[in-house]
Amino acid sequence: MSSLDAGFYFIEDENVPMHVGSVLVFDGPAPSYGDVIRLFMSRLEHVPRYRQKVKALPFHVGRPVWVDDDHFNVLYHVRHTAVPSPGGEDQLRNLAGRIFAQKLDDSKPLWEAWLVEGLEGGRWAIISKVHHCMIDGVSGTDMLQLMLDFQKESVVPEPAQWKPAAQPSTLDLVVDGVRDAVVTPVQHLAALPALARNLRSLNEILDFGKSVLGSLPGTARRLVTRAATSLNGPIGPHRRWVWARASLAEIKQVRRAAGGTVNDVILTAVTRGFRDLLEKRGELIDGMVVRTMVPVSMRKADQHNELNNRVSAVLVNLPVGEADPVKRLASIRTQMDDLKNSRQAAGADVITNLSNFAAPTLMALGSRTAMRFPQQILQTVTTNVPGPRIPLYMLGRPLVEMFPYVPIASTIRITVGIFSYLDKFTFGINADFDGVPDVQLLADGIRAGFDEMVALAAEKDEQG
Repeated sequence: MSSLDAGFYFIEDENVPMHVGSVLVFDGPAPSYGDVIRLFMSRLEHVPRYRQKVKALPFHVGRPVWVDDDHFNVLYHVRHTAVPSPGGEDQLRNLAGRIFAQKLDDSKPLWEAWLVEGLEGGRWAIISKVHHCMIDGVSGTDMLQLMLDFQKESVVPEPAQWKPAAQPSTLDLVVDGVRDAVVTPVQHLAALPALARNLRSLNEILDFGKSVLGSLPGTARRLVTRAATSLNGPIGPHRRWVWARASLAEIKQVRRAAGGTVNDVILTAVTRGFRDLLEKRGELIDGMVVRTMVPVSMRKADQHNELNNRVSAVLVNLPVGEADPVKRLASIRTQMDDLKNSRQAAGADVITNLSNFAAPTLMALGSRTAMRFPQQILQTVTTNVPGPRIPLYMLGRPLVEMFPYVPIASTIRITVGIFSYLDKFTFGINADFDGVPDVQLLADGIRAGFDEMVALAAEKDEQG
């Protein structure tokens, strides 16, 4: 495992299951459970990690390693269930919330897929869970496309023969782990001259340093701005999971009228959602912000279809204390432009990679301690993963919608996952069950945020 993957593995506990997930909704009729099993079996050779489990080393003398599961059984991982017909969206969300709250069995390959029947309109769904130590949002999208088809005609070949590789002994893994703990930092140090050669000039190095250092005052101001820390708190084992929707057409309409990027408009709508939530709680004040971590993919074009994590992140203040939606959008646009110009995502990636120099034992201890130490710097995570713009199918049935699930951890009680498919955006909002009983206000507020911006854009269009 890489240091980042290992970090996601180490921080998991009973109250913090660290899997990402999704709910895929298809038009019917639902396939048989046997057909779904055969489909997965035929595609598993393309995702070998799905037949591997994690083996941690004693005292974490080395990073956890992936080994073939010699007792792999696809029937354990692909499951079958139903909601009472006709099941509406509430029934599907409640079922998914219960499934997402359950920790994956770390003695087996870290994934599950649930075939769900009984949805209204003759529809059915697949609920998917994959541990975050295996994938990030982008590689998760790549993985889903391996399970889905780009055309309606589905071909399910006979599964290839598979024989698990012999597992290395614990002694061999310990020896390799100790060697890795010594050699890996040296390898990263040795790579620094090559990295320096890849930079065009000393001026480029200086420019990078200046842009990062020059952004520090702005970053400091964002960190000291009064945040809605009432959103932070301890989390339990149960989850509430709700969703919202938007269309690409209305986002483009807002962009034409007010400027900014697609992501700027989306973050502005999310800001309205948190504003409504805090206002209904009686906690909203002028100038207040909700500070969110926005993951940024560092995956290169030739690194797709790799099951691992290649992400960095930036911090953005969502201006919930601002009543004017136009000013909210302008504030977010200014911050995002500043973050891009200052290359803070790249700088954060460098800092993340410093964990490659840490001994695995210290990494495990540090990861777990960090997740248990109360913090009020961040209130939420907002991650936007671009999906395919062409129709996808499973066993000849069209994929209609896809809703993302992003885990919560530490004292962050709410996360917002955003996924785009065709010309639609879907929002999967995950919250601690006891700490955020009013999470539907956030989902409704996000939708209201789009409605108010579209109305203002239409008014501006009418005025010419």
